[in-house]
Amino acid sequence: MSKKTTVKRVLPGEIIALAAMLGALALPFYVTDAATVSVVTQFMIAAMGALSVYIMLRMDLMFFAVPAFMAIGGYAAAILSFNYDVTDLFILSIIAFGLPFLIAIPVGLLVLRMKGVYFVLVTFVMAEIMPLLLFETPNLTGGSNGISGLPPVTLFGNIYIEDNNTVLLMITGLAAFATLITVAVTAYFRPQFDSIREDELLAQSLGLVIAKYKIIGFCFASGIAGLAGFALAEMLMTAHPSSFSAMSSVNYVAYTIVGGQGAILGPLLGSALLVWASNIFSMQGEISQGLFGVLLIAAVIFAKGGLIGVAQRWAKRLAAPKANANALNAGKKSA
Repeated sequence: MSKKTTVKRVLPGEIIALAAMLGALALPFYVTDAATVSVVTQFMIAAMGALSVYIMLRMDLMFFAVPAFMAIGGYAAAILSFNYDVTDLFILSIIAFGLPFLIAIPVGLLVLRMKGVYFVLVTFVMAEIMPLLLFETPNLTGGSNGISGLPPVTLFGNIYIEDNNTVLLMITGLAAFATLITVAVTAYFRPQFDSIREDELLAQSLGLVIAKYKIIGFCFASGIAGLAGFALAEMLMTAHPSSFSAMSSVNYVAYTIVGGQGAILGPLLGSALLVWASNIFSMQGEISQGLFGVLLIAAVIFAKGGLIGVAQRWAKRLAAPKANANALNAGKKSA
């Protein structure tokens, strides 16, 4: 497939999403409030996790193993930097993306044979097992103590990424890179992913190698999750099993569903809304989780198709009168 064909498949919403993430690289130079920097950093990490879910949903697969692959990417980078003094941003990013990507190949050959609720269950169990593995391998992962006091990441050997704003700049760069990968993968394989989502049996009967494209999507989704894990470890300056709990997988799925799984802007909007809401609700003490749950329920009930679905319906309603008027004028002219 030629590069021109791939570029033609890139949708306007994907261009907007990529432009927005690239534009966000300017935020660290203008945002000075520590609380705002923290929220924006959380959003960037959440967006990467949601993009991982989004890739799999393009094939109608609900992916709950995001925290497991985040742990692989985050711990791989933490072990290299803490034990072997490897702090270069590019090397750590390649490892954080590449190791989960490679591990996803044999794992995917096993779990992608399952469909529907069975796939959901197995990927959630993967997320449950990972913290146990981290706790039970103290010689490698630090066990219950984790790996704390990570050295700052370096760029070109002499630029240290250690204050909040430079960490935000780094994580925003990772999020923009994850968005670029997501756009490239979903555009290049759009016909195959759409065929699998709409009717897997029919696509297989027409000669599409279903397993091949599922593995491709699974590997890229896992790699992006690994980048999110690396970003989370750098934000916290520690890698700990509690940072990659199985229940956090529900959040990443919620970001995608609430934002809308029909377009790449959905995971980004959902992440922004729910990260902002969770920070606001956290000030309400005991009822914070209840308020967050009410928001999720309201979003699912009243925003079918997510925020993107609502926006698309309103756009159609606004465009309908104009289309009707144009049709009426055309009819008069023909008469």
